[in-house]
Amino acid sequence: MSVKIDPAGRRWVQAEVEVPGTPEQVWEAIATGPGVSSWFVPTERRDDGTVVAHFGPGMDAVAKETAWDPPRRFAAEGEMGPGAPKLATEWIVEAHSGSTCIVRVVHSLFTEKDDWDGQLENIEGGWPGYFRILRLYLQHFAGLPCSTFQLMAMVPEPAPSAWETLVGPLGLTAPELGAHRKSLPGAPLLSGTVEAKGDAGHPHSILVRLDEPTTGLTHMFAMSMGGMVIVMLRFYLYGDQASAAVVEQEPQWQAWLAERFAPATPEG
Repeated sequence: MSVKIDPAGRRWVQAEVEVPGTPEQVWEAIATGPGVSSWFVPTERRDDGTVVAHFGPGMDAVAKETAWDPPRRFAAEGEMGPGAPKLATEWIVEAHSGSTCIVRVVHSLFTEKDDWDGQLENIEGGWPGYFRILRLYLQHFAGLPCSTFQLMAMVPEPAPSAWETLVGPLGLTAPELGAHRKSLPGAPLLSGTVEAKGDAGHPHSILVRLDEPTTGLTHMFAMSMGGMVIVMLRFYLYGDQASAAVVEQEPQWQAWLAERFAPATPEG
């Protein structure tokens, strides 16, 4: 991964993925609020062209649409951070065959400085994980109602220890791709097929296609940041039972996560 620089001063990165579906089906998944929320983060597309992605409490990303050409292309412009140039984002859908499309996202900013190159590369590096979820969503759950929840814990390093604390009771230690795994007694109900797991760049990560507690996907990872480890669990549940499953499951997972990563009690 690297930032590319045009003679005009544009600094940009891009990511792409081949996904199942017609351009119209893919457009529904990447260009509407309900569609994006089904594989990314909860997202609103408002009537005035404002797009708001909710990454967490106090972590909203706001952009304004600058182009809209369904089902082929749309673009938006937003803030990358205090003092940073405007970040332009372009999404492109290209029919690749009778049953698949290429989705390409390009992030650009205009500046002679390299101050924000690291942030651009981080954005680029995050897309492969989300694109795996997009591909599975379109393959297995496209168009179904979706309800989601996301849980996070901040724990001391090292990351490998935090990761084992999370996945050990879930039966997800060192699984093979395609393996069917089920959580152990005492952990919340989780059963499904391992669709992706960590690589050299992101070793502590797993994506599971669920059959219990209901049909859906869960993406879990642990990542060192600022001397701590972020432990993240994202659940995307699909179908008519999804909203009821979230109401039932979210507090169970929240309580279990808090128990697994309870703050140490000072001695004495």
